Amino acid sequence: MPLLDHFHPPLSERRPWESFYTTWASALADALNQDILPPGYIALEQVHLGAALEIDVATFPDSTASPSPGQGGTATVPRTVWTPATAPLVFPAVFPPSVTVEILSTEGGRTLVAAIELVSPGNKDRPTKRRLFAAKCATYLSRGVGLVVLDVVTSRQGNLHNELADLFQLDAVLRMPVAESLYTAAYRPLRTGDTEKVETGLTPLTIGQPLPKVPLSLGVEWCVPLDLEESYCEACRRRQVDEVATRAVG
Repeated sequence: MPLLDHFHPPLSERRPWESFYTTWASALADALNQDILPPGYIALEQVHLGAALEIDVATFPDSTASPSPGQGGTATVPRTVWTPATAPLVFPAVFPPSVTVEILSTEGGRTLVAAIELVSPGNKDRPTKRRLFAAKCATYLSRGVGLVVLDVVTSRQGNLHNELADLFQLDAVLRMPVAESLYTAAYRPLRTGDTEKVETGLTPLTIGQPLPKVPLSLGVEWCVPLDLEESYCEACRRRQVDEVATRAVG
């Protein structure tokens, strides 16, 4: 199936991008786990949508708690609830949506070795968010984590690879044309002695054309093929996207 525009009608109204991205991330993780990753690795999707960052602390009745003195038990000292003073400083913050597939090595604990980032409109809608996304990518690479960035957002302009290039102060030859706002980038960080470098593959994307197969680096040792078209078609099937596209054409 050719790449469709998920950020303008009719798809944006009938199949919101948040739902489709969640499905696409799941399809990517499923494909990696079923057919691609070697033993000892697992892919897990991580989706954080919405403007609010919430940390929930649930309190449950303790069935093993000691009985009260009236019930023949021993009295216990109640816990003191501590309330901190009002923070002296409060500053505005930005928590953009995040849709990521993390690839973990399960040998000797869980170690992040690769990540697939699906760019959302919130990653591109203003300079601060674009810089935050670039900083996130730079953090992956500095830790030796392989990275694939997939940008199919048509409702916002801007090239996040170029934001990363700005962060690393790269030459113009290592940047993409400003007009290239749809693309996929595959990054493979390498260290050889005192030399550090990042192998990079950049592929422009076009609405109406198939998605490519790109290399996904699992650290230094492994590199596996990531078939974006296959996972995209599966996500479209699960969300019945073709029905909406067919009606729009008809």
